[in-house]
Amino acid sequence: MMMNAMRVAGRTSASVFRKRVASSAPLRRSMATYFTEDHEYITVEGDVGTVGITDFAQNQMGEIVSVELPEVGDEFEKGDEFGAVASVKAASDVYLPVGGTITAINESIEGNEAVVNESPQDDGWFVKIQIADQSELDDLLDAAAYDEHCEDKTTTCSTNGNAMGTLIRELAAFTQPG
Repeated sequence: MMMNAMRVAGRTSASVFRKRVASSAPLRRSMATYFTEDHEYITVEGDVGTVGITDFAQNQMGEIVSVELPEVGDEFEKGDEFGAVASVKAASDVYLPVGGTITAINESIEGNEAVVNESPQDDGWFVKIQIADQSELDDLLDAAAYDEHCEDKTTTCSTNGNAMGTLIRELAAFTQPG
């Protein structure tokens, strides 16, 4: 009976220890996509995020004709400009939704911008970034919140002065009939 009590106590202690270790470990988000109000997205797998412009942004800008990307190894803070995108209508800087180090650029879009026009949130991604601080994802929108944000296309605008959001608002106003 004493041995059974020790086994139960041992399992309970190990269970409590595992729960404490698990609760103190940083949460890993796997395959989740987040959005900025200014129409950039980041799809997160572990500590790496894939970043680009949303389908909404591409549709508002029209045919993308050029994309400028950073170099692998470049480091950025959340909100930093990391590249630029130009369409037949206008050009805009693109900003990172999180800080970190660029681990890859999408070389398939260089000279083949049609990929961004056809599939901005899949094959038309811009960069991959090693995320420095996963908590920065907490400030971003989930898919439902982003869809709600985009419902009124004529009033979609930047709340922080981001050029992409301002550009989209101006394009939407410009293309409205009447």
